[in-house]
Amino acid sequence: MIQITELNIYPIKSAGQISLESARLDRFGLVNDRRWMLVDPVGRFITQRELPRMSLLRVDLSEQEIKLEAVWMRPLSVPLRPAHGLITEVTVWKDQCNAIDMGNRVAEWMSQFLGRSCRLVYMPESTRRPVNPEYAGAKDTVSFADGFPLLLISEASLAELSDRLERPVEMNRFRPNIVVSGCQAFAEDSWDSIQINGIDFNVAAPCARCSMPTIDQYTGQIDREIMTTLGKFRRAEDRHIYFGQNLIHRGDGKISVADEVLITGKGVN
Repeated sequence: MIQITELNIYPIKSAGQISLESARLDRFGLVNDRRWMLVDPVGRFITQRELPRMSLLRVDLSEQEIKLEAVWMRPLSVPLRPAHGLITEVTVWKDQCNAIDMGNRVAEWMSQFLGRSCRLVYMPESTRRPVNPEYAGAKDTVSFADGFPLLLISEASLAELSDRLERPVEMNRFRPNIVVSGCQAFAEDSWDSIQINGIDFNVAAPCARCSMPTIDQYTGQIDREIMTTLGKFRRAEDRHIYFGQNLIHRGDGKISVADEVLITGKGVN
């Protein structure tokens, strides 16, 4: 049986992971996943690709607040759902969308920790950032994630990579929302659609990997062997290295660790 073994959210894009036993889906993806983002002074998104130190930024959530922690910094809490704030236009890849600026106090804290000028912004309910229409319907939206609401990876796929490395690699380097067990390595490449707890998901597109998997999520140190090795057996004809599958959900609801994953459509692996 294929089943969920991990559910993860990343409230601030490119910052720390929170693992959950259960998670609800809204129109953005898993609730609170990548609804916050760091931007530079002109509003362009910032990630670990340029600032590996972001991996050391820890995030915790309560019913009312998002709590930020980092080495050598005093913890800082901000409202989970900002009721007001300066509306600013931000850029994620080629997309421009509106966000709420979280204020100078948070900006100073983040800038001090990261060593460069930046601001924290929040995507409100009123913002609609569409998924690439090549893979999605007109009503499909996404948060500040790179392009899709959800990312799925199987434990077997990670094990296949680890077997080719000098030492095992942890799943958190690849930042999936859903991790599954009970299938063969890269079986997810052949899935067209799945169902979890009565919720349908389209397996929209494979995930082209950037340099982020080279970054240790506990230390910020870089190990380029991971992508070098992955490229030897996962590089496609378009020269991209693929690992994991992007999903688009077809409805709201709750999914949980240990839920069965039903394969409802298959293509050609």
